[in-house]
Amino acid sequence: MQYDAVIFDNDGVLVRLSPLAVLREASRAAFEAVGVTDPAAAHVEQMMLGVTPADVREVSEVYSLDPDVFWAARDGAAADAQISEMRDGRLSCYDDVAALEHIRAPRGIVSTNQQETIDAVLDHHDFAHLFATAYGREPTIESLRRKKPEPHYLERAMADLDAETALFVGDSETDVLAAHRAGIDSAFIRRPHRSDTELDASPTYEIETLYDIHAIDGVPVADAATDGGTESER
Repeated sequence: MQYDAVIFDNDGVLVRLSPLAVLREASRAAFEAVGVTDPAAAHVEQMMLGVTPADVREVSEVYSLDPDVFWAARDGAAADAQISEMRDGRLSCYDDVAALEHIRAPRGIVSTNQQETIDAVLDHHDFAHLFATAYGREPTIESLRRKKPEPHYLERAMADLDAETALFVGDSETDVLAAHRAGIDSAFIRRPHRSDTELDASPTYEIETLYDIHAIDGVPVADAATDGGTESER
């Protein structure tokens, strides 16, 4: 079997993870944007990572906020903070992203981050030529129901790429589960921040760098020595 597309998560795979302090400050900024000047620390943490629709409703009720307005403020603040980190040179891409140049299959991105953030990543890191499609979340509560491990955005990317046998490369359990639910293979990249991670879901492959993708059977790659002139399947 040959993979007809290779799709990547963004954070922790292509670009380094945002520091928790940055996300925490963005969460505080979201509260301030909707008039809450002294939110409980627990609620700031609750709005940082892994947020569910129930979390948004619960916190909004405490402060008498409109959940949709509050979540739009939160996603906007998170996107602004991460984009600032990139533009200030503090949120860099991994060096091994260069490996993607030699993958001779359509490529895409599927991220749980905001679409605004992913668009900025493509622009700032000059990634646009590497990917035929790139999905982040819309700034809506509904997007929280569709994010990984749900396969919604992964399936949209596959449709864009006209792919049936894609490989999804990620650095988390939710990435592996999303691939399972989409009926495709997964490669778990064990970056240093995942060195001690134990997975309950089993990925099809485990890799240490993006260059390891070249050695996966079914991934069409070009020989770097020929400047992309020769394609091989390994």
